Amino acid sequence: MYKGRHLLVDCRNVAREVCLNDKLVLNAMARAAERAGATVVSQVRYKFGQDSPPGFAAVVMLDESHCSAHSYADLGLIAMDMFTCGTTDPRDVLFFLREEVDLGDVEVREFGRFAVDQDAEQGAMLPSLDREGIGVLTRSA
Repeated sequence: MYKGRHLLVDCRNVAREVCLNDKLVLNAMARAAERAGATVVSQVRYKFGQDSPPGFAAVVMLDESHCSAHSYADLGLIAMDMFTCGTTDPRDVLFFLREEVDLGDVEVREFGRFAVDQDAEQGAMLPSLDREGIGVLTRSA
């Protein structure tokens, strides 16, 4: 058992239009988090491209923790993370986000945060992500 769960999400082959649309991704992350039962407390986004390669960074602060995205438009990549504690499942956030935004080819790693029982402390396997073709089972670190 863990205090929180953290998804690291690597998205490849993402359309350039999505990788440049910071507003779309930020708002979709916020809606997905709310649909998953989280409470959104703040949102911020920043578009890159004047002194650096094009892309964006976006963060949705949650009462339960956060969701973030960083895109590399020239490469079709978005790096995301979803970290929640309490009863909000970050896998639900990702599921609802993918209903709104085409994230291309998605690879997910899941980590338990702050073990609260002996099985977790010994690196117990976390449940599989088996929705929408994502299914990476990893050991917690």
